[in-house]
Amino acid sequence: MHYRMREVARVTQGARETRDAGTARETVTRSYDCDVLVVGGGIVGMSTAYAISRAAPGTRVTVLEKEPGPARHQTGRNSGVIHSGVYYRPGSLKARYAVRGAAEMVKFCAEYDIPHAVTGKLIVATAREELPRLHALVQRGRENGLTVRELCGAQIAEYEPEVEGLAAIHVGTTGICDFAAVARRLAEASGAQIRYGTRVVRVDRRPDRGVAVLTAGGDVVRGRVLVNCAGLYCDEIARRTGDDPGARIVPFRGEYYELARPELVRGLVYPVPDPAFPFLGVHLTRGIDGGVHVGPNAVPALAREGYDRRTVRPRELAATLAWPGSWQLARRHWRYGTGELHRSLSKAAFARAVRRLLPAVREDDLVPAAAGVRAQAVLRDGTLADDFLLQETPRAVHVLNAPSPAATASLPIGREIARRTMAQLTALER
Repeated sequence: MHYRMREVARVTQGARETRDAGTARETVTRSYDCDVLVVGGGIVGMSTAYAISRAAPGTRVTVLEKEPGPARHQTGRNSGVIHSGVYYRPGSLKARYAVRGAAEMVKFCAEYDIPHAVTGKLIVATAREELPRLHALVQRGRENGLTVRELCGAQIAEYEPEVEGLAAIHVGTTGICDFAAVARRLAEASGAQIRYGTRVVRVDRRPDRGVAVLTAGGDVVRGRVLVNCAGLYCDEIARRTGDDPGARIVPFRGEYYELARPELVRGLVYPVPDPAFPFLGVHLTRGIDGGVHVGPNAVPALAREGYDRRTVRPRELAATLAWPGSWQLARRHWRYGTGELHRSLSKAAFARAVRRLLPAVREDDLVPAAAGVRAQAVLRDGTLADDFLLQETPRAVHVLNAPSPAATASLPIGREIARRTMAQLTALER
């Protein structure tokens, strides 16, 4: 292993020492397998490869993905909602990219015949203490350039006859799509070399030479700039590169049910979220297949890919527990966490949470469905990173926090990552 990495450095150094300057430049170029090396084949990684190919045709891009295909984790395990941008702080990356990305995602799906629909959604207040937060969402949505319709309790039935609440807002630009299909199409259209089943185990970044990664299969792949889109493992890739991400990924499992009586819900129905958390609460989502997903909750996972309670990876769990922010987070929000855990362990409790929005639902209407895991960056002081988090270092661009609405916003996020990456490549040519 160490021999292979030393050999990469030796070859590169040898090229740099070639006496003829023109020959040296040509030899250095040939010593790289690609210009941009993307780690991670989810929708953000594929969008980045796609954006680079559009901005700079001829740039050699290689994507390394440890799974046998794209979009096997966050991208392929979410509710498929194209978010409008109503929730996000005006001026934040989430707000700007979600509003822009929602329109672009609908256009992309239409252009490539990917199943999608613009359905709109309701955000419903079911208790008086939620009314000020609902009004704040109206203001926030309008500041973000959205058309938001305010509804009294009686008007909710215009959209959802079975839903009850004191008041609601309707946001018309929310939609649904198949994000896994989007990721596959981005991969096809990117022109990148995509290597599936390729897990990165070591990174050797030399600011004056480039980046070389060693894969689990023993191969060395060399690039001029690394782009880290590793999702649940993005902080580990950053540390292997020699950078301090300043945060750790704490995985939260989101558990879903399928509604046995989908006719109870016409479209998308959400509760009023708690602004202290990045989670939206248990909601109802009619997907492109006509089924209705109910969920998710948010409980700490015992592994980064802990899609069920039985999956425990001691090393990953120990790393989470060793991070000071995890304990600060637990101390600060234990009441919220206890409620989420109770709904995870008790189907009856989960059903009660759903009945706040949909009184007609019964416990036996909830059929267990596949879970997802959210890669949530937690800062050292226990703060949940609220916005997208991108970090630039020599020869590297790290995507360190890109949970929901990253799938919605993936096209503009990809362009921003591509812009930063191409700026580094341009600087290297000087």
